[in-house]
Amino acid sequence: MSFTAQVKDELSRVEGTCGECAYAQLSAITRVCGTLSLRGTGRYSIRVATETGAVARTMIKLTHELFDLETPLTVRHSNLHKTRNYLIEIPEQDELEEDLVRLGILVPGQGLAPGVPEELVRRDCCKRAFVRGAFMAGGFIADPRGDFHLEIAVSGETLAQGIVGLFSELGISARLNRRRGAYAIYIKSFDDIVGLLKAMGARRSALVVENVRRVKSLKNEVNRRVNAELANQARSTGAAADQMQLIVQAERLIGLRALPPALREFCLLRRANPDVSLASLGERCVPPASKSAMYHRVLRLQHLVDEKIASTSDSDSIG
Repeated sequence: MSFTAQVKDELSRVEGTCGECAYAQLSAITRVCGTLSLRGTGRYSIRVATETGAVARTMIKLTHELFDLETPLTVRHSNLHKTRNYLIEIPEQDELEEDLVRLGILVPGQGLAPGVPEELVRRDCCKRAFVRGAFMAGGFIADPRGDFHLEIAVSGETLAQGIVGLFSELGISARLNRRRGAYAIYIKSFDDIVGLLKAMGARRSALVVENVRRVKSLKNEVNRRVNAELANQARSTGAAADQMQLIVQAERLIGLRALPPALREFCLLRRANPDVSLASLGERCVPPASKSAMYHRVLRLQHLVDEKIASTSDSDSIG
């Protein structure tokens, strides 16, 4: 089962807080994935198609509980995609027009209502119920182990803008994008996705996303530290190689016995420990020396070698 299906299954089991929540949720499901047909004056029928059993179950349950309408269900199988498609038909019935008005889908004498029906979303709980229905009907959420991405596809711009407005009232930031004749309301922020899941009632799914985020953060921190350590080791290895070359020059030009005791100790320790860092090398000194002190010994040795090279060049020029 995909993560989207898991979320929708959880949402199908969420009960509304007040008596109007069920109307708001059913209105959203019908508006987002339903098709309204008109034949003659006041003769309406509805077809709702979905690939999610939880959505079909919720649609039929709410329709029966709120209006006691006939809702024949057809289940079709796709051998190509190995999926099921649920088709719910609400045929012409005497009460259907009145019920569609109650759901804010029809305006008496004017036809299809634009946008989100304000009379159904006056309370915060009803706003959450409408968004819950909209997500169940047209929503998608990526597996949080990949990218954080949630979207709801709707066909009308006014409805899409209305849902974005509900998101905003619930403290969720979303964007709207036109896509192939439809509109996609999408969220890519982790905090907003978790906030929306909790607002809709999918608290178990929100916890899953939060746990994945913690695992990702831990992995990123481990990777950052490993990469930093590897980079430090690479720099340390390169510096040690340069120091070994410097010691060769010092021995050839000056002689290790002629060096000050601290520098001679550094040269002998570095030769015996070509792979360790300056800090580790300092711990082997007698008495132990800090990394800074060891670095200054390198600088002093470099200075002596440079002076010897310069003096040798001057002597060659005079000769």
